[in-house]
Amino acid sequence: MLNRRAFLATAVSTGALAASARAQTATSNGSTPRDYAPGGAPVQYPDPDLVALDPRFLKYIPDNTTIRRHYTGTLWSEGPAWNGVGRYLVWSDIPNNVQMRFLEEESRVTTFRNPSGYSNGNTFDFEGRQLSCEHGGRRVVRYEYNGTVTIIADKFEGKRLNSPNDIVVHPDGGIWFTDPVYGILGPYEGFKGDSENKESFYRVDGKTGQITRIYDGMDKPNGICFSPDYKKLYICDTGATHKPDLPKTIRVYDVDGTKLKNSKLFVDTNMPGKGAGLPDGIRADIDGNIWTGCSWVGPGYDGVHIFAPNSDRIGIILLPEVCANLCFGGRKRNRLFMAASQSLYSLFVETRGAHIC
Repeated sequence: MLNRRAFLATAVSTGALAASARAQTATSNGSTPRDYAPGGAPVQYPDPDLVALDPRFLKYIPDNTTIRRHYTGTLWSEGPAWNGVGRYLVWSDIPNNVQMRFLEEESRVTTFRNPSGYSNGNTFDFEGRQLSCEHGGRRVVRYEYNGTVTIIADKFEGKRLNSPNDIVVHPDGGIWFTDPVYGILGPYEGFKGDSENKESFYRVDGKTGQITRIYDGMDKPNGICFSPDYKKLYICDTGATHKPDLPKTIRVYDVDGTKLKNSKLFVDTNMPGKGAGLPDGIRADIDGNIWTGCSWVGPGYDGVHIFAPNSDRIGIILLPEVCANLCFGGRKRNRLFMAASQSLYSLFVETRGAHIC
């Protein structure tokens, strides 16, 4: 292990490892497609789809870990969230209008909620209750312990929200969520409808229920996460989904109580020699690194991109599908779950998620 890490560190410093990042459709010897099916051919360690672009990435990836696919058959996987008490992962299959569940103890997948309101992003609050962003009802809801559903937000200033997309919670009880228009563009991921509010992101006060528009200057606010100390907020802008000249970026803000200030560009997702992919779902680890589902470029790019706190891209987890969203889970919160197009993947890493799911 030490010899390999010393070699890789040297390779990274010369740019050799980055230059040799392979397409994700080949195995380690580059001769045959990788077999993700249950019982398929094992992958030679180290997993060739774990690409270090900087020596800092090496400490987060064990030599003897590999990407696993647990399920395939969804239409568009989104919104993974980890329930620490139940030891399960819930995620959304938006077009099929269901939520799926991965049971860790049995390594088994079941249908969790049907219908799901065409849910997208999910999370759990500090009391263990699930929060979901529903395209269908154009709302954010909370599932209570007794099975009832509480509407957290569905309107702002008397007008309907667009289609809440992704969601996080703050220790002060605040619920922050993004609201682009993707779920009302047509019938595939919800219901076609008219936009009544600007594409924005919001905060809901956990005590009063008051909803506040935080910022409406982004084109299409998407993935959202806090830094480990909750002093910064990261938000992905995927405006380029409909106009190529619009942003494919992640912005970072200083959190000032219930408001934000000092908006800065954190990452432009352009990768030399590959192009710029769309940053979608996003999570922070305990060291402040930002793990982002970043795709729509093709082999050698699509998957999860990892950025150091100073915004340097330090590594890539290559996947054979477009990765929409991700979260940390498992008993130690050191298992990265990746909701990618038609499938669910996971990878054990040498760090932990910074937050509860």
